[in-house]
Amino acid sequence: MIRVTRGVATATALLALAAVSPGPAFAQPSSEGSAVPAPGARAGATELPEGWRISGAGTDRYLLWTSPEPVPMGDARVEFHTGDRLLGRPVAQPDGRSFRLPLGNLQLPDGSSLRVTAAGRRLDAPAPARAKGLRPAPPVSPGAQLPVNPVDPGVAGRYRPVSGAYTLKSVRLPGFPEPVEMRATVVGPANAPGKRPVALFLHGRHSTCYTPGTEDITGSWPCAAGTKAIPSEEGYLRAQRLLASQGYVTVSIAANGINGQDYLAEDGGAQARSSLVRQHLARWADWSANKASAPASVRGISSADLSRVLLVGHSRGGEGVNRAALDSLSPAPADQDGARGTVRWKIRGTVLIGPTAFGNNPVPDVPSLAVLPGCDGDVSDLQGQDYVDGTRGVSKGAALHSAVYMVGANHNFFNSEWTPGQAKAPSMDDFSSEDGTDAVCSPGTPTRLTATQQQAAGATYIAAAARLFVDGDDRVRPLLDGTGRRAPSAGPARVLAHAVGAHRTPAFLPGSSVTVSGGGRLCAQVDPDPARACLAPDAGGQSPHFAYWETGSEPGRDAVALEWAGSGAPVSVRSKKPVSLAGSDALTLRVIVPPNSRGTDLDVTVVDASGRRAQLGRVRVDGLPGTERTTSYWAREVRVPLSGAGRSGVDVKRITTLELAPRGGTGRAWLMDASGWRPGTPAVRPAALARVDIGRLKVMEGDSGVRTYRVPVRVSGGSAGQVRLFVPVDETASSYTSRLVTVRPGRHDIDVPVEVRGNTRFGYDTSFDMFVKAVRGTAVGSHRGGVTAVNDDAMPKVSLTPVAADVAEGEAMIWRMTLSEPADTGILGNVGFLPVTSGAELSTADVDQDWLAERVFEVPNPAVPLSAMPEGGIYLNAFIEPGQTSTEIRVPTIRDDVAEPTESVRAELTTYDGSWEPVSGPEFTGTVRDVP
Repeated sequence: MIRVTRGVATATALLALAAVSPGPAFAQPSSEGSAVPAPGARAGATELPEGWRISGAGTDRYLLWTSPEPVPMGDARVEFHTGDRLLGRPVAQPDGRSFRLPLGNLQLPDGSSLRVTAAGRRLDAPAPARAKGLRPAPPVSPGAQLPVNPVDPGVAGRYRPVSGAYTLKSVRLPGFPEPVEMRATVVGPANAPGKRPVALFLHGRHSTCYTPGTEDITGSWPCAAGTKAIPSEEGYLRAQRLLASQGYVTVSIAANGINGQDYLAEDGGAQARSSLVRQHLARWADWSANKASAPASVRGISSADLSRVLLVGHSRGGEGVNRAALDSLSPAPADQDGARGTVRWKIRGTVLIGPTAFGNNPVPDVPSLAVLPGCDGDVSDLQGQDYVDGTRGVSKGAALHSAVYMVGANHNFFNSEWTPGQAKAPSMDDFSSEDGTDAVCSPGTPTRLTATQQQAAGATYIAAAARLFVDGDDRVRPLLDGTGRRAPSAGPARVLAHAVGAHRTPAFLPGSSVTVSGGGRLCAQVDPDPARACLAPDAGGQSPHFAYWETGSEPGRDAVALEWAGSGAPVSVRSKKPVSLAGSDALTLRVIVPPNSRGTDLDVTVVDASGRRAQLGRVRVDGLPGTERTTSYWAREVRVPLSGAGRSGVDVKRITTLELAPRGGTGRAWLMDASGWRPGTPAVRPAALARVDIGRLKVMEGDSGVRTYRVPVRVSGGSAGQVRLFVPVDETASSYTSRLVTVRPGRHDIDVPVEVRGNTRFGYDTSFDMFVKAVRGTAVGSHRGGVTAVNDDAMPKVSLTPVAADVAEGEAMIWRMTLSEPADTGILGNVGFLPVTSGAELSTADVDQDWLAERVFEVPNPAVPLSAMPEGGIYLNAFIEPGQTSTEIRVPTIRDDVAEPTESVRAELTTYDGSWEPVSGPEFTGTVRDVP
């Protein structure tokens, strides 16, 4: 039983549940610009780090962080943390530099280690210094070229591409107040016979509007008068034209209306993007049945075959098309879905370019290709790796899930409308380094791709996925499945691949099913304890495989860590049950080695249930080019033939142990998994998985008593399955515990009761949040939800009385702010200085300088009246702690030798009502007399 109460918060409480929930964290940003932060601003009695403050401007009370430089609108979620704990996900403000998070019952102790991150990358601190253990990146070649694949999917076909566009009536999507546009760029073959397969593109989260002839861009929607919508949907024309020449009907859809509103969505807009994709597919299904009803741009190209659809998504668009693939197999809850109706298409595969994975919910039975840009400066942790790793063991495993790591590619340049020199609107290179140089990713280095090189490589691999997933042409599989081939059309790009699924037989997956001995250990991919974690915080760089999700510790995600000096002791990975490699041609392993390392040799041996051994061969693994700024600890796929096992008399149907023996030198490596492998791509028949969606229930707190509610959970589909459920350890939500739960459609197997205790004291909404991820036989739609108790009590009345309002210089002016009754949350008042109505006004030179420096961006020189302070004025607040009824406002003055007239101050206290609308008044004054 979880209790959600509004007991009085203690001074050491970090955060009540409300601030943890990313749902309430998405509030409508104020139309006003945010004030520049004052170094050392305070939250109540707590001093905040530089750049942070409590903001009283606008329609709510927020924790505010302001960057010294603009922060471009991107796809990665900006997050506030303290220590290892996620506080919440703030909303970007119109100034392009500030981010605000609703406070709820937030209390921060002195010295709080506040951090701002996006995809694991710090936004509020300089780039990390080079780690001691990270070898310098090579200044020359990006690496030896792979052998050429016999079939190059990047070669243009024989059909003539024809381009056009359409605009339909905008649509309403659940949770969004503004309608979303139905606009698309169409490129298709003019003369291809019969009905043609379809490729639909969805761009990611980017700025929405721009002012022509200026550098002004916004993330608002709809676009204001005098501005234009950024045509992000036109950014994939190179790939569209290539596919059209090969006989594909392509459509790239606009999603600015989602980008401008997805801060309102608990899932970051994934369900909305899925709805938009399926809205367009429904129109195409109509036009396929009756082409005469289609727009001219559609009538002018070959007809579409909706039984063969490839979805291509960039960044948040990648997560959106992944959700669209799921929703096409298993309907979303009706109250969340904006595209209900009969599914008249079949998704054959997805291409996910630098995708987000907020939901950690890949679709196991739809083949996928995740493109991981090695110099991604937006989704920099390359969390899209989960679309490969997260599918293992969930379903039958017949679908191929591939990841290609594109050395030297950034996030933006896959879209020409996000690329400087090609875009109509202002654009930028998303990768940056503090000193302007990075050995791998700075422009001009041998490993960094130009925009045109990156776009050529992107188009080639999109075409490879279309050829394999939609056309079933197995000749392009070696480009995607870790065989190690390259496509000449990708130019100089070094593109490496690994995969799971297809004709792989899972053998050794690190976790509870194996034991590790010898020179290795089972390590946790995500864990705050360095002794448990696979990759230490000071290792330098990151790993896509170890990307952080919702919680600091995530059971069920493991690897095998190896470390050795010289010819190290073999590492033994023993399965609790014998595994069969019968029918496989080779044993394939995915192995991570440190960036820039060369020649890591491992001897591979298998042992059967009878103890017979067979040394299969030696593999060599090289690290990727990387620096402390890149996410380059990425697994390479290596294979050894299984023919030696048969010659040694090993029973390949009963393999129990895998041994890896390092050869020479000092080194480290991590085993992600090992499987039996044979060539080919099997037909994929989606299983009848149980679908799980977590909802959110909002209830009124009430005045008394305890009411029990249950988190809404919907389980649909045709069979039972298993998920991992994460719930808070206690009502502070400082950590989560997890357990495995078997779910069955129509049952209430996930039954989480939440107690809400009513009272008559004012407080903020509080939330209990939980989340799930698929483990076996399940698919997850909405992964996060809970119960939110809504405050229904009026805020106490606030009064202000003078304590020492007429003082001699050198003394402090003091006023007392008092509540009519205690509240369950802290009450904030902001003090604004106003020009005095007569006489001399106290200036910045007349107050204590340390006190002033803590409350302004910069102490003015020469001095100015307090009411004339530039850059947002003086930040002075009054904070009444939870359960208390009063506090004091102080303005300390200094004594000087300057003869001055009596000076005065005039100020106004602003408080906030129960809806956090600002309430002006009362005004108050003070006088400072000169001391001779």
